[in-house]
Amino acid sequence: MRLTDRTDYAFRVLMYLAVNGGGLATVPEIAKRYGVSKSHLAKVAWELGCAGFIETVRGKGGGLRLARPAETISVGAVARHIERTIPLAECFPDGAGACRIASSCIYRQVLVEAEEAFFSVLDRYSVRDLVENNPALRAVLPPNTP
Repeated sequence: MRLTDRTDYAFRVLMYLAVNGGGLATVPEIAKRYGVSKSHLAKVAWELGCAGFIETVRGKGGGLRLARPAETISVGAVARHIERTIPLAECFPDGAGACRIASSCIYRQVLVEAEEAFFSVLDRYSVRDLVENNPALRAVLPPNTP
């Protein structure tokens, strides 16, 4: 399974905010640090906000921050939320549905099991696990970088 760029961006935002230790960060600041599109990052940040992973502070001096402690944000929950509309194959509900053997095929069951295993590994980790005890990451993403 390959995660989408949206999921990658979501984790970049969450990791940046976790390293930032509760301080506010802006979308342009995060986009500049990672060298990615501000508009794509803004869409992902909006989605993370709607899901309750981050919160936004409006107005002058506003920005983004984690909505709750990093250790309570599951990597699996974030990935599931962002990837929820990506079918693994045609026979999945959001797939093209053109498979002629879907009604008698075990392949879909195997893919469902594989997807569950994939997410169960992600469920064992939190955003805190991605940033804690990682001085190299902290060097690349220093807190409150303009």
